[in-house]
Amino acid sequence: MSLTRRLFLRNSIATTAAFSGLAALAGCQSRDVTGYLNEVTGYGPLRADPASLFDLPRGFSYQVISSAGDEMTDGLLAPGDFDGMGCFTRDDGRLILVRNHELNPAQVEQSPFGADNERIGLIDRDRIHDWTADGYPHLGGTSHLVLDPETLAVEEEYLSLAGTYNNCSGGATPWGSWVSCEETTVGIGDSARTEHGYCFEVPASATGLVEPVPLKAMGRFRHEGIAVDPETGAVYETEDEYAGAAFYRFLPNVHGQLSEGGRLQALAVRGRPGLDVRNWAETGPTVAVGDWLEVEWIDLDDVESPNADLWERAVAAGAAHFTRCEGIFWGDGECYFTATDGGPAHIGQIWRYQPSPLEGQPGEAGQPARLQLFVESDDPEIMEKCDNLCVAPWGDLIVLEDGDDDQYIRGVTPAGQVYTIGRNAASGPDGEKSEITGPCFSPDGSTLFFNVQRYPGRTFAVRGPWGDRSL
Repeated sequence: MSLTRRLFLRNSIATTAAFSGLAALAGCQSRDVTGYLNEVTGYGPLRADPASLFDLPRGFSYQVISSAGDEMTDGLLAPGDFDGMGCFTRDDGRLILVRNHELNPAQVEQSPFGADNERIGLIDRDRIHDWTADGYPHLGGTSHLVLDPETLAVEEEYLSLAGTYNNCSGGATPWGSWVSCEETTVGIGDSARTEHGYCFEVPASATGLVEPVPLKAMGRFRHEGIAVDPETGAVYETEDEYAGAAFYRFLPNVHGQLSEGGRLQALAVRGRPGLDVRNWAETGPTVAVGDWLEVEWIDLDDVESPNADLWERAVAAGAAHFTRCEGIFWGDGECYFTATDGGPAHIGQIWRYQPSPLEGQPGEAGQPARLQLFVESDDPEIMEKCDNLCVAPWGDLIVLEDGDDDQYIRGVTPAGQVYTIGRNAASGPDGEKSEITGPCFSPDGSTLFFNVQRYPGRTFAVRGPWGDRSL
């Protein structure tokens, strides 16, 4: 169902409740939470948090389990700019969160090593992927959090990937690792001694810094996220490029072993080479919400892209022309991904991809995969700048925003109807609202984890009646 439909409920409820730790504090009165619209009933109106951190519906509660700058158990500081995140279960039942940090070398105030690198002696310097020309470490990477599954207490927190650049999002693999993605194409120069724009694999089982190995066959571009089809092992990749982007598929040579190389391809719409699917007002609509398109895949060459022009060469070869493809997640036999400034209002599209029964195999062309424009927003009060997302255990999408003003968590039903789950109530020193990132559920579906990226950067855990959404 398109967001242009006006079958929504206006939410402007005055009664509120506060949330602190895992307990909702009943009976507290506070300000209204307004400014959003629902197309379908969700979990009820948002109730203002007196702590001004995160607004949620009645019955839900949050716990802040980590903040940027906290001292971790390895003696380093929790790096800032929290972004993509995945949740895993350890053999002993503990939960593991693997969290990205979208940092560049200049952001020393958010460094895990301290603003003056005073803690860098706590790690093996050989495990830092890159340094600036004047000897400062790159600050992107990942951290691990090990949690008690009942109390959500953090038992361990440590750096697990270091020296990369602007690690934005990524994705979990079926074999128990996190693929962290660099959202940059910074090349060799004053700020780098090696090329950037790659994916790095980090096992969930890592107990400290891993050896940083760029997965070059997966392409060099402004990576955002990945999703893996557990049946075929194919990896789908999104590109957060403003002028344009392609949607990629990586077919590994060996199932589950990304470092063994493979074939990188770009999605094309069958019979419509180079189709511009952005639907911008200035370029004209080409795809209607709900339409299904048959697709094919174009092999790409020179995927390490020394000129950082992979998407442009892909579109010139016939690939579909997307914009700012960001969050991506594999659901039940299909994946969803966002285009943050797609659509006539430039405030977001959600795409749905269904693979061929012969995905990546001979005969695929006879049973082609399909692509659908699932949601396209034209109202920022319903959804603005959809970014990271995940598929909830009950089948809805959980979609996080990176808009210009207030940032919300939205739910999207299988029919494409949008409702509101939460709102970032915190602000920066000048009133800025940070984006929300990294949604993932605990394996038992009881807890939603996510990050508020800045001011200062917090990781939240939310529990509540997730299975009770009104239909």
